[in-house]
Amino acid sequence: MKDLRSLALLCLLLLGTAACDRATKHFAMTTLAGAADQSYLADTFRLTYHENPGGMLGLGAGWRPEVRTAVFQFGNGLFLLAAAALTLRGGFTRLGQAGLLLLIAGGTSNLVDRVAMGRVIDFLNVGIGSLRTGIFNIADMAVLIGVGILIVEGVRSTYTPSVSNPPAA
Repeated sequence: MKDLRSLALLCLLLLGTAACDRATKHFAMTTLAGAADQSYLADTFRLTYHENPGGMLGLGAGWRPEVRTAVFQFGNGLFLLAAAALTLRGGFTRLGQAGLLLLIAGGTSNLVDRVAMGRVIDFLNVGIGSLRTGIFNIADMAVLIGVGILIVEGVRSTYTPSVSNPPAA
């Protein structure tokens, strides 16, 4: 019963993340496209509509379309299938499974954009003054949080504290 409950929670995490990303991208397309940037909390948060044909921070945006398709659609799809296989194979802590599912949910949501439109909808920008992030979306945040969790879990699983012998009296 406990495994079924964990599986249900992980599925909710996957579906909830993807649904939140899809809903916010719809909001960006219908509300922000063609509109002036919106600024909140003394310009700490900006809503800026951007269609990104490349990868993170626009990497590859200038590549030929067939190269972008190969890398960002087929390559991403294969990577996500491998991540799903790892998830199904097991051997991860619950936190590690959550990290993998966040990565899969965000990656899949962005992949849907790439297949449907050839680009990803980005609209969030955070920073103080001239120190700012690139423009990103909820799926990007899910991928980065998922990778962060996996890194922490990897470090935790390989770390074995050394036991020192107390000095002889």
